[in-house]
Amino acid sequence: MENNIATHRRPIVFCGAGPGDPELITVKGKRALENADLILYAGSLVPEALLDWAGPEAETISSAGLNLEQIIQIMANAYQQGKSVVRLHTGDPSLYGAIAEQIRGLKKQAIEYTVIPGVTAAFAAAATMGLEYTLPEQTQTLILTRMAGRTPVPEKEALLSLAQHGASMAIYLSMALVDEVAGILKKTYGPKAACAVACRVSHPEEKILRTRIADLAQTAKREGINRLALILVGPAIEHCPDTPLALSKLYDKHFSHGYRKEE
Repeated sequence: MENNIATHRRPIVFCGAGPGDPELITVKGKRALENADLILYAGSLVPEALLDWAGPEAETISSAGLNLEQIIQIMANAYQQGKSVVRLHTGDPSLYGAIAEQIRGLKKQAIEYTVIPGVTAAFAAAATMGLEYTLPEQTQTLILTRMAGRTPVPEKEALLSLAQHGASMAIYLSMALVDEVAGILKKTYGPKAACAVACRVSHPEEKILRTRIADLAQTAKREGINRLALILVGPAIEHCPDTPLALSKLYDKHFSHGYRKEE
């Protein structure tokens, strides 16, 4: 019987839930939830509405109160029983998802895994705001980063160093340090530069606050935003739809490429 179960063991699925809206999960992710026997979800971040995609017999466990060893053990036990396991992370699991340490723990037990990507909050916020982070001739770089707090950041990736590029930037997990963030952005982008606070993106209570860096900390505090939000700054936030913009070469009739000849 054990040999029969072993031949039907399925890889642990690390799945990105997206930023909050249940419909922003990928089709592949939705299918994984529908077919799961066990869904271990990041309960402090993943809305329980995502669990509506689960089958009626699926067991659901929040990992909010669990430590790393407990999480790995739950997945390993279910895997050994031949169950289909989904580890559901908010956003995209590759970004601040702490999946590397979980994968390392599974590998030690020779447990197979696979990863399904998801929509991260920076991209959901851009969709809401109608942003293009990579504006022709203004910026072609998007930096996703965070402030050093209880979780340290390598010195060479300090926010002050990264902000000096002047690129589009999405700052995660830093609302509790908004005063420090604002101080750094003032030195680099300038106090009059536009920025935005995107809170609970794609949730029913989504809130997008456009402001200037000089008013960033005050705006966030006035609205009571101290978590579940990211700070956006850079040329894409500054750009106004009515402002003349350099056009991309992609659709320029005077630019030829493999699919179109110059006119």
